[in-house]
Amino acid sequence: MSDAIRHECGLAFVRLLKAPTHYLNTYGTAFYGLNKLYLLMEKQHNRGQDGAGIATVKLNIEPGHQYMQRLRISGPQAIAQIFQNIQQEVAEVEKQYPDILQHPNMLKGYLRFMGEVLLGHLRYGTQGRNNVEFCHPFIKSNINPTRNLTMAGNFNLVNTDELFAMLAQRPTTTIRESDLGAMIETVHYYLCMADDLNPKDPDLEGVLKQSTLHFDGGYVFCGLVGNGDSFVMRDPNGIRPAFYYKNDEVVVAASERAAIMTAFNVSQEEVLAIEPGQAIIVKKDGTFSTPQILPQRNITACSFERIYFSRGSDPDIYKERMQLGRNLSGKVLEALDNDLKNTIVSFIPNTAEIAFYGLIKGLEDYLTNVKLERIVNRRHSMTEEELHEMISRRVRIEKIAIKDVKMRTFITEDSSRNEMVQHVYDITYGTVKKNVDTVVVIDDSIVRGTTLKESIIKMLSRLEPKRIIIVSSAPQIRFPDCYGIDMSRMSDFIAFRAAVQLLKDRGEDDLLKDVHLRCKEADASGKLHEQNFVKAIYASFSDEEVSKKIGVMLTPAEIKIPVEIIYQTLDGLHNACPDHTGDWYFTGNYPTPGGNRVSNRAFMNYMENKEGRGY
Repeated sequence: MSDAIRHECGLAFVRLLKAPTHYLNTYGTAFYGLNKLYLLMEKQHNRGQDGAGIATVKLNIEPGHQYMQRLRISGPQAIAQIFQNIQQEVAEVEKQYPDILQHPNMLKGYLRFMGEVLLGHLRYGTQGRNNVEFCHPFIKSNINPTRNLTMAGNFNLVNTDELFAMLAQRPTTTIRESDLGAMIETVHYYLCMADDLNPKDPDLEGVLKQSTLHFDGGYVFCGLVGNGDSFVMRDPNGIRPAFYYKNDEVVVAASERAAIMTAFNVSQEEVLAIEPGQAIIVKKDGTFSTPQILPQRNITACSFERIYFSRGSDPDIYKERMQLGRNLSGKVLEALDNDLKNTIVSFIPNTAEIAFYGLIKGLEDYLTNVKLERIVNRRHSMTEEELHEMISRRVRIEKIAIKDVKMRTFITEDSSRNEMVQHVYDITYGTVKKNVDTVVVIDDSIVRGTTLKESIIKMLSRLEPKRIIIVSSAPQIRFPDCYGIDMSRMSDFIAFRAAVQLLKDRGEDDLLKDVHLRCKEADASGKLHEQNFVKAIYASFSDEEVSKKIGVMLTPAEIKIPVEIIYQTLDGLHNACPDHTGDWYFTGNYPTPGGNRVSNRAFMNYMENKEGRGY
């Protein structure tokens, strides 16, 4: 999306089921597990730019030797740096022992991350800062292997304070500012209780059932226990995605199905979804199970995964994004008064390309029907030249906007920074008939509208089109998210700002004070989670009214070319993504009570001019 929001984190888990020598003999390398972990992480690199981390547990290690290792690095090149470190270790060991690569059991003793249980994580920070201390995995250490735990995941919890209070914990700043801190403390607490009952073989299913009862949020998390046990679990609403694949050599899990398909060269049917509330558990002896930890609730899988987050190489996501674009063709034609002859269609940014193809297919379907109808009606009078012209008509497609290298400025003055922002995108000159053509550009979604106003619309206006139409493959984002995406400030949403302005235009802005008062009263009585009061802000406006106001607000004052904004409808979204009904950022219908609390808190922050998240 042109207005970049924080992505969701990515998870990669590999559990080797055979002896290390098996992979050397079968695949010609002792580093089969590490190679697959690297592939899974790189194939999900779209999910993490703030940092990355890996952890390894070695099986059957002699007492006194370290069996659990972790490495975390912050920054956009973290994956490469992690595996460069591993390569350097391999090179150093190989200098000492030239033939050691043919002896994988010996390698385990010399290489920190040569193990059978591997965990990788890609971080986009939604809580805490982007320091390395906040990168996953986290570790809880103990002299007892079954009380050693490392965890990572893709999630936000909205009740971390309650979890710390329940455990009577006084965590460090790093732990308290990370929801993973609250999660690992909770799981570790019950892991220690299970260890008291059975020190050799703690009941992981029981640990997960007890600990996850306390979690409010959307999550997928993975844990490695020092004795070699491991687990991956998905939240009972299925908000966050998780997939796994198993054969007699390996168990693997990841946030995206296509990553597993590519890394292991397997079909779509072989990669299974971890069901909502389900876990996969692999015991230290390789025993595999898929217990239902929590009962499934109302399934509200995140629709933003389909619109934007996951890679479009997944076959279902590709079809769904195509359909999102196709579903917009009717509204676009209506806005154009069906005039495709004087219309150019393009997309911004590159992630909107698949939806763009869908939009084009929808417009081409209309054009095909028009051509057939006119040829049939004029078949006796149409000349060969006219027939050729009719058959040759196409939807006009141009690469109008090009994202330039990331523009940076050493000047902090606002006016200078705004000038630089305008040049994030460049345009292709000579593509538009001045004052004749309408330019239609499709985006994944429109969140803040900042890049549209400060860059894209200004750049497109230089082509001097008759009109500019910006199309969003997602509906209007009206409410905060608290399940993995960093969208929690009401003032960030152009749809919210438009609704507020509409209230002011009507002289009905007292409603803002009324909603604020209801939020404060609910907060004082401990009922802030029971109802999303912010819905009332939008109740009296149609989607079209809000879209029209957004178009006005996003048009720079100096631009006289008409700008129109077209959003995907909710019906269009659900038609394209029928199995991913999570739409709380569009509707305010949150799958857990914590979502209502976050929405109300975010609105209170807005009214009280407070910075920070609503959770």
